[in-house]
Amino acid sequence: MDVYEALASGTPFEPTTQGVLQRPEITDPDRGHPDAVAVVRTSGSTGTPKQTLLTASALTASAQATAERIGGQGQWLLAVGTQYVAGLAVVSRSVQAETLPEVIDPGFSPEDFIAATHRLEHNFTAVSLVPTQLTRLLDNKRAIAALQSYSAILVGGSAIPEIITHAKQRYDLKLYTTYGMSETCGGCVYDGAPLPGVTVDTVEHNGVERIRLTGPMVAAGYFDDPELTATHFHNGSYLTDDYGTVNEIVRIHGRLDDVINTGGVKVSAAKIQQVLQRWVPEAFVTGVNDGHWGQRVCAVVTGTTAQHVLADAVRQELGAPAVPKTWLRLNALPMLENGKPDRLTLTHLLAKE
Repeated sequence: MDVYEALASGTPFEPTTQGVLQRPEITDPDRGHPDAVAVVRTSGSTGTPKQTLLTASALTASAQATAERIGGQGQWLLAVGTQYVAGLAVVSRSVQAETLPEVIDPGFSPEDFIAATHRLEHNFTAVSLVPTQLTRLLDNKRAIAALQSYSAILVGGSAIPEIITHAKQRYDLKLYTTYGMSETCGGCVYDGAPLPGVTVDTVEHNGVERIRLTGPMVAAGYFDDPELTATHFHNGSYLTDDYGTVNEIVRIHGRLDDVINTGGVKVSAAKIQQVLQRWVPEAFVTGVNDGHWGQRVCAVVTGTTAQHVLADAVRQELGAPAVPKTWLRLNALPMLENGKPDRLTLTHLLAKE
């Protein structure tokens, strides 16, 4: 049984890279939730992966809200593994649309993407990508032309570099930047605006505003972890590990664990990374324990822009404490299978520096 068949039939399963693994034990109320149909592991990019319980009603609500926001249903290009929520969401939307997705290896080349796009047969076509995938496509003129043919392009899962936001206007792409996670069946905020039925507010946490998401696509909790479930889930709401602001639009400033306390000054790794990504193709910023500073601001970058140029850019926009004290230059950032930077590997490399 594949993922599409499992979702269509409502059979409980856990997605894997090879297909699906039956998980009937999630119906045990002491370990899971009786209505859960899928167990999705989070990427584990920041530590031990969590196992998120998704119900059929939550997946359906997510698919319906997405269709309403992007203006239709049709055929999807599946470019993210179904063991991750972004890929599972594409299959769920395909089930709702009663279409079969065109499948492509997540490590596709621009040529693979172009060929797969030409195989799509529906008048309404859509694709969900991570920023790394989309950034690499934007280096190829024929791939850009293929992107322009889509009725909707979703991009999310990690910080969105400016090259992507600029490309939306420059190439007239029907592009939606998304924010969400496994615990919300994928993206539930598009271009800073909550999907229909979604409410976003904040809860104060150690001087920052922690993002809370409420809506019918919120998961049932975590498999076999009632304590963690009670910490994050309450009455249809999910308390995230991100902080930001909610005004006319939702702005995510970073993760709670990306605040670096260096020499008694708190700086945001996410904001430093955003500055660097204006100058280099890829960047990663984190804090490493340091006997003198408490935490040392460290950065990994790709590209050829001189270090002093990068340091000056950070200093001018965010102040001297935000300037990385340790720099590492790589040809490319190590990535997890879902296209997110491998934070644990990168942090280990920086600690060695």
